[in-house]
Amino acid sequence: MKRIYNFSAGPAVLPEAVLKQAAEEMLDYKGSGMSVMEMSHRSKTYQQIIDEAEADLRTLLDIPSNYKVLFLQGGGTTQFAMVPMNLSKNKTADYIITGHWAQKAYDEAKIYGDPKIIASSKDKMFSYIPDVSDLPINPDADYVYMCDNNTIYGTKFKSYPNTKGKILVNDASSSFLSEPMDVTKFGLIWAGAQKNVGPAGVVICIIREDLLQNEVLPFTPTLLQYKIHAENGSMYNTPPAYGIYVCGLVFKWLISNGGLPAIKKYNETKAAILYDYLDQSKLFKGTVEKNSRSLMNVCFRTEDEAVNEQFIKLAKAAGFDNLKGHRTTGGMRASIYNAMPMEGVQALVDFMKKFEQEHGH
Repeated sequence: MKRIYNFSAGPAVLPEAVLKQAAEEMLDYKGSGMSVMEMSHRSKTYQQIIDEAEADLRTLLDIPSNYKVLFLQGGGTTQFAMVPMNLSKNKTADYIITGHWAQKAYDEAKIYGDPKIIASSKDKMFSYIPDVSDLPINPDADYVYMCDNNTIYGTKFKSYPNTKGKILVNDASSSFLSEPMDVTKFGLIWAGAQKNVGPAGVVICIIREDLLQNEVLPFTPTLLQYKIHAENGSMYNTPPAYGIYVCGLVFKWLISNGGLPAIKKYNETKAAILYDYLDQSKLFKGTVEKNSRSLMNVCFRTEDEAVNEQFIKLAKAAGFDNLKGHRTTGGMRASIYNAMPMEGVQALVDFMKKFEQEHGH
């Protein structure tokens, strides 16, 4: 069996050790005689799986006891609605627009109130993170909303917004568990699992307990209330059981590899291999300002879209898949999440050098 180097933005590469363990346990989980996929979510065996997953996540992020951890469904797109449904008091909030998904969240929030855009990098095709040190925070804002790492455009916040006392909500999907994060700076952190943590179908929410006492908007469905999920230990309905199990395996893999400080150092070293090459290449150019670069999603291109297409085609044939940039940006994107090995990035750079020698002018 030959595995490719998978640079997909999500669903994305998972650690081989995790995939192998899941395969070994597929037919018989720890002597239960059945797969986790077949197991009742009400069983003691499954309760232990979800409890261990939460405990390991709390260890990794040093989550304080006054925050609840929720394992939910519906993808990030449902969170665009759940946030205003659950956190609205004045029906207005401040949004920082740094890419496609922050824009989507803002557009969804307009259904439920009157949100404001207080900073944006749209003027330069989202190629940078705006200054967030002194934002025009609306005194009535229910919260300030940000997207930590912008998967499509390859940018990442290096410091968090000064919210002037307002609750900070963070869509951390594509940088989640790639580095340490001070949970106490946020009222709510949420992350779709399919980029850096597990399979598609799981959303992890970390919410400060006092926010669960907010009155939700009157029409909010029961299943879209954070409080309901918190009171029921993520078991109000059948959770994405198998996905949570795989996330739990990833958490253990991260702990066994030194936790988040170690993975951050690994990710920085890995990303530098690609960025250092892009900075000196005459054919390929990075598309993001240096001080806003993501460690997870590296966007680059040549001046000629036909050359970009040729590169993507030849790269795929050589075992480097999913390098095509998002349909809104063109060019290329290498998503190099935690599970992408260092040798995968080095092999890609070696291939790019060869391509440049043969196709550069």
